[in-house]
Amino acid sequence: MYNRILVAVDGSDNSRRAAEHAAYLASLNHGAVVKVLYILDYDRTRSDVLYNAGSDDLHIDRKKQLIPVEEAFDQRSVTYELVIKHGEPGPTIVTFANSNDFDLVIVGSRGLNAFQEMVLGSVSHKVAKRVTAPVLIVK
Repeated sequence: MYNRILVAVDGSDNSRRAAEHAAYLASLNHGAVVKVLYILDYDRTRSDVLYNAGSDDLHIDRKKQLIPVEEAFDQRSVTYELVIKHGEPGPTIVTFANSNDFDLVIVGSRGLNAFQEMVLGSVSHKVAKRVTAPVLIVK
């Protein structure tokens, strides 16, 4: 049984499904501890503020992205902790996962930035390759 679960989210549909699956698995083990990791990518944030919206609008948008994730855990009465880190998503997830003693790491198969996945390789692939714990990739 998985006692310590990490789920990385970015607001995409696949990360929402990853959170739902993490909530389901945690609901099977009432002693499970779930960490929900949300990465603030400085490069993406900077371009969003410059081209699309002000920082207040961006903060509201990011909060909205987390609502379905929080609802997934609340619906199953699963306790979770939201952890926000700054950096590039792949390496930040890997560092956080390997620095803590997780039994399982869950990520969505595709995130919000399809172009970055095509050019640099997907975040989920980097996580699966470099994290020492078992990794579950959710479509």
